[in-house]
Amino acid sequence: MSKLSIDELTKLVTEALRNAGASQSMARAAAEHLVSADSQGLASHGVSRTPLYCAHLKNGRTNGGAEARVVRDRGAACLIDADYGMAFSACALAVDEAIRRAREHGVALAGVTNSNHFGATALHLRPVAAAGLVGLAFGNSPAAIAPWGGKTPLFGTNPIAAAFPRTGKQPLVVDLSLSQVARGKIMVAAQRGGTIPEGWAYDPEGRATTDPQAGLAGSMAPAGGVKGAMLALIVELLCCSLTGARFGFEADSFFIDEGNQPGIGQVFLVIDPGALAGANVYDERIETLISAMLADEGVRLPGDRRVANEAAAHADGIAVPDELYAKIASLAQATA
Repeated sequence: MSKLSIDELTKLVTEALRNAGASQSMARAAAEHLVSADSQGLASHGVSRTPLYCAHLKNGRTNGGAEARVVRDRGAACLIDADYGMAFSACALAVDEAIRRAREHGVALAGVTNSNHFGATALHLRPVAAAGLVGLAFGNSPAAIAPWGGKTPLFGTNPIAAAFPRTGKQPLVVDLSLSQVARGKIMVAAQRGGTIPEGWAYDPEGRATTDPQAGLAGSMAPAGGVKGAMLALIVELLCCSLTGARFGFEADSFFIDEGNQPGIGQVFLVIDPGALAGANVYDERIETLISAMLADEGVRLPGDRRVANEAAAHADGIAVPDELYAKIASLAQATA
């Protein structure tokens, strides 16, 4: 394993993405997000994505020269066009707009269209919580989950995140996708020639399977069965019907080098507690619930482990597998 500081790893990933064709601002925004994910222990959404991101840029799946902009604007709502670029700058613009509009109107919704993989969902909500506002984020992704009762994947694993600020303390953060397990776990099992537990995936005929290859060819099991499938449908509609983005079944997999420009969507909802019961009431209510939760021995607040991991990463650096480090270093040194 190679150990790099936050700054060293961010610079390395930025250079790799720049060499693949991303603008400086796009590359930097993506690198900062990927490194932040790794610092929180989310390796599947961290710098391991760099080689794929670079391939997508080189193969035209991602527009390296894209500039996100507001294309629809009406009071508390707006739409951001990511122009088929990397999602991070577009999502940052959407979040900034939602914060500004929520302060004015009490609540705001910003959608992103013609977008791409947007990494660890909850990271986008950091500025929202820092502003003392409540945030929710939704994103769709290439098809992996079938509608309930069907066998053909149409919906993505469609992550959802929420951030609730706390006065003088870390915000309460929830971040989850709507498949039973991450697709990456099935991919690892397939690479190693192992099996997967029943209940993780279905084969192409819609039957539960323990064969990871059959699971990859079929569909992911939704978290919570029919309820998870319905939530995936809701997110698909929120992120696509409102923004004009592509549904999951219209976007090629993130895990292949070539294919179409995904053109998927994201939605950010921001709420000012002061517009409802008031900031003081909000603070009292959230702390009352958290105190009740922590009174039960063994309860851990969601997001706490990520905060601890991040603090350790800032102090000690991030360990990157040697093979991955060599790959990223090679991409960073390549001639654009």
